[in-house]
Amino acid sequence: MSDEQRLAADWTAIVVGSGMGGLTCAAYLAVAGHRVLVLEQAGVLGGNSHVFRRRSAYEFDAGVHYIGDCGPDGVLPSILRGLGLGDRVAFRAMDPDGFDEIVLPGLRMSVPVGWDRYLGRLVEALPADEGGLREFVAVCSAVGAEMRWTLLSAVGADPAEVLRRTPMAMAWGRRTLHQLFEHCGLSATARTVLAAQALNYGIGPEEATVGMHASVTDHYLRGAAYPVGGGQVLAASLTEAITGHGGTVRVGQRVDRVLVEQGRACGVALDTGQELRAPVVVSNADYVRTVRELVGEEHFPASIGKRARTAVTGFPLVVLYVGLDRELPGRTGANLWWHGNADVEEAFRGLADGRFDEPSSVFVSFASAKDPHTPAIRPPGHANFQVMALCPRSLEAWGAEAASENGGRYRRDPAYLAEKDRVTEAMLATAERALGPFRRHVTHLELASPATQRRYTRSTGGSPFGLARWGGTGARPDTRTSVTGLYVVGQGTRYGSGITGAAVSGIACAGQILGRPLLPEVHAGAVLGDPRMLPARGADWDPLRLCGGRAPRGTHAIGQ
Repeated sequence: MSDEQRLAADWTAIVVGSGMGGLTCAAYLAVAGHRVLVLEQAGVLGGNSHVFRRRSAYEFDAGVHYIGDCGPDGVLPSILRGLGLGDRVAFRAMDPDGFDEIVLPGLRMSVPVGWDRYLGRLVEALPADEGGLREFVAVCSAVGAEMRWTLLSAVGADPAEVLRRTPMAMAWGRRTLHQLFEHCGLSATARTVLAAQALNYGIGPEEATVGMHASVTDHYLRGAAYPVGGGQVLAASLTEAITGHGGTVRVGQRVDRVLVEQGRACGVALDTGQELRAPVVVSNADYVRTVRELVGEEHFPASIGKRARTAVTGFPLVVLYVGLDRELPGRTGANLWWHGNADVEEAFRGLADGRFDEPSSVFVSFASAKDPHTPAIRPPGHANFQVMALCPRSLEAWGAEAASENGGRYRRDPAYLAEKDRVTEAMLATAERALGPFRRHVTHLELASPATQRRYTRSTGGSPFGLARWGGTGARPDTRTSVTGLYVVGQGTRYGSGITGAAVSGIACAGQILGRPLLPEVHAGAVLGDPRMLPARGADWDPLRLCGGRAPRGTHAIGQ
């Protein structure tokens, strides 16, 4: 049967969106024998794992800066290995003695692998807070370990066993990070050091739960790494698993709505008017947009509609992509977390109030130092790095076009361009405070705003972090919805933000559809995909080209 014939019918599952959640779910459904169709509205697969190239010289990651828990029993390596991709994705370990560097006024600390070594560094840097730091680490290390056990355990159906094995997560998991700071009696400086990497999940201590913070911290303290070849390798490898097992992946096809009949999802309608039918629909779109636009509140209980209307997302990001004609002196692959304000909670309150004259803190990721042997990242002797900062949730400062609900034609709007120039200069000034002067060596400079994020991923408010508030503190929805046959994966689900969190949502969703505990299975060593069915990679294999590259909208099928 040709692809065009199959477009009219014959799908058993349609996945809307190609972020890590959507591709992971589609891959596991495909290896289990489902006839899967993935539809991506953009021209390149991968969502926040995609890369883009500039000047035929630099390759920039949109969202993959580093990944934790990448050892032999790591979560993401297990997910990839279960699809038969274990030999196709390699991770380059970052320095276990200091994969992150935290800098505050008068304080500098490298973050090592392991909770015990992390505590030692904290106490050395902040001796006056030693008692509180020990209590904080005791709580967070226990919560992180217990939540990971719950994720990987097949015992999940036995509530009594879960309660017995997760006492600290039950006591602290849903309380806020601020409450734990207060309980431990920590100083403002200690709080800032502990929450210095909050940009990994996009919210501050008064919104973040202990469970979220502990899981993310535990994830990285198990060993940080970077995928060899950049983030696009992840999307490309998952795509190979899908197409190699009979699925189809298409770019440039925007889903206008999910079709629901008699309370059951039955397919999708494209913005061209074409309808595609399937008994299972998985949305990798923004959770709020899925409920309110793709499906419609009328198909959900009133409580879900209310939560969708009142939901709060994580703070959006501004990202400055920089190419230099030289390496940065003294920089290794370690990420830099630079804070000009030693009171992290005050800084987040300023963001919540809309204050953003200049960023008070930045996260700097040095891609060319993390993956020095991939030629596409930068020319020899050059540097490629990204400077990121959280910004207020309202997009009004970026102009009326950028702030409009559907994004408008903002890119040529004078108000948008003026704000973009202002923020670019502010980001440059802060980056030079953090790194030293580098402007005269700049060969490429480009700013991505929250409107950019929204254009590519259609995320609510232009945030890449999913939901900060969905009803009560720490609440996030599951991948299964109240509409039969409809599932949602990605950053907005209870499995957390980030590349690994999104991938976990995808395998968890596939497990719900297939009725089996897939993640515990593959973590225990099961390989469900057949490596012999994967396409060969030639010497000129290019993950970006495989994922669509600059394919024209509405015409390109991947791997066909």
